[in-house]
Amino acid sequence: MAEYLSDIEIAQQARMLPITEVAAKAGLAEEQLECYGRHKAKVDIHSLKDLPQKGKLVLVTAINPTPAGEGKTTTSVGLADALCGMGKNALLCLREPSLGPVFGIKGGAAGGGHAQVVPMEDINLHFTGDFHAIGAANNLCAAMLDNHIKQGNSLGIDPRRIVWKRCVDMNDRQLRNIVDGLGGIANGVPREDGFDITVASEVMAAFCMASDLMDLRDRLGRMVIAYTYDRQPVTVADIHAQGAMAALLKDAIKPNLVQTLEGNPAFVHGGPFANIAHGCNSVEATTTAMRLADYVVTEAGFGADLGAEKFLDIKCRATGLVPSAVVLVATVRALKYNGGVAKDALTEENLEALEAGMPNLLRHVSNIKGVWGLPVVVAINAFPTDTPAELALVEQRCNELGVNVALSEVWAKGGEGGRALAEEVLRLCDEPSDFRFAYELDEPLAKKVEDIATRVYHADGVDFAPKAARMLRQLEEQGFGGLPVCMAKNQYSFSDDPKRLGAPEGFRITVRDLSVSAGAGFVVALTGDIMTMPGLPRVPAAEKIDVTPDGRITGLF
Repeated sequence: MAEYLSDIEIAQQARMLPITEVAAKAGLAEEQLECYGRHKAKVDIHSLKDLPQKGKLVLVTAINPTPAGEGKTTTSVGLADALCGMGKNALLCLREPSLGPVFGIKGGAAGGGHAQVVPMEDINLHFTGDFHAIGAANNLCAAMLDNHIKQGNSLGIDPRRIVWKRCVDMNDRQLRNIVDGLGGIANGVPREDGFDITVASEVMAAFCMASDLMDLRDRLGRMVIAYTYDRQPVTVADIHAQGAMAALLKDAIKPNLVQTLEGNPAFVHGGPFANIAHGCNSVEATTTAMRLADYVVTEAGFGADLGAEKFLDIKCRATGLVPSAVVLVATVRALKYNGGVAKDALTEENLEALEAGMPNLLRHVSNIKGVWGLPVVVAINAFPTDTPAELALVEQRCNELGVNVALSEVWAKGGEGGRALAEEVLRLCDEPSDFRFAYELDEPLAKKVEDIATRVYHADGVDFAPKAARMLRQLEEQGFGGLPVCMAKNQYSFSDDPKRLGAPEGFRITVRDLSVSAGAGFVVALTGDIMTMPGLPRVPAAEKIDVTPDGRITGLF
């Protein structure tokens, strides 16, 4: 039976529509497409720029992630299918998966069960080559920077203060810290260096914040890549690399159109991590969808303390977008994990542990309503092991905060399993809201960090390490104090300690360093042990992925 098939087996049995038919559902003509085979296309959005943004935006976020899984992307896909199944003109916007997690521990990011975007294998692997283009642009900048130093260093760049790294879209801890330029004068200047994963590159962040190609070119030019001997910032524009970098990205910046298993249109474009960057799909995809559809479903990475906070305080601030409704995804299993239950015991009814884990969900709900002033519904991503008593407890606690709960069965039933959630979303979209930001831009950088830590994380305060304190002063002096803040924090906890689950209290956030992402348009505050180059687990997912003689991929999930 289909419900016992793996995600990839379900996806491979799908009867996909030609992408031209999917585009027609979204109001796109064939001449507006650049097709990548029969089932993928890029959209030339120039002819759409003058259309008004008429759609109502629905943001899907979640509780803090756990090994039990939450199903945020699955819920997003199922909700969009449910809205389309109810006769609504809806369009889905998702991020592109990174190869690092696909081959690592997380697996793919195209949804699951009967709520997926397809072609699933393509989306999870090379897709339309966007990430390769972003990596090439990033590494061109690195090559030109080192070449500038080799060819006389007229800008006076201090090789010890180069902040730009090369990147590769793979989890490879061996590349975190390297020494390059060895082998004599002809091979460059020896220095300590390192790699980031592509989704942590500022090129990715700027790419996803850009409104069009020329805006992207300008953003690339503003990126700070090094400092001089007298500690003045050096930008991409200073080494004249922005034009060539933009040329590499001229096709990548066009949104990618694919379809759900039910043949409904979906944009899958861009993919910055939410624990390092801002964790949202591209501005181009979102605003284009808003021009084409009456309802646009999008998601933000990891828990609401990271992805949703950055979506609301960075992306919405930059674009003027305001969600009409927020969906907060949780599972009974994940809540019991937050309540102290071991992963192998999550299928057993445990109301005491569920009660203990509920504060994580309730804090996120309270933040959406109280900090940002937005209407929210809790979507319980259903599992067969959930008991009536457990579901009733979740509903009761959420109702006490004035929030409704909808059971989402999209993994098993597709769009039909998301009908109750869709009905509540439609109701919320007609409700008034009082949207506001968690902090004001004219505050000092330190105050913005403190506002996020105390209002969103519920910390007692923030401690700035000596290096961070120096960078605060430097960034303010260099004119970057008016930018929003992007917190780099572990995704598992409200705190900077990933082991403090639930809704911890009595903690402080420690900021160990800050850096400016001037092209993306924010200052990054680094906390805890956040790394920009992950490593593979003991048993990586890549060990289970294979290919058959006819080219069919197996083991991808």
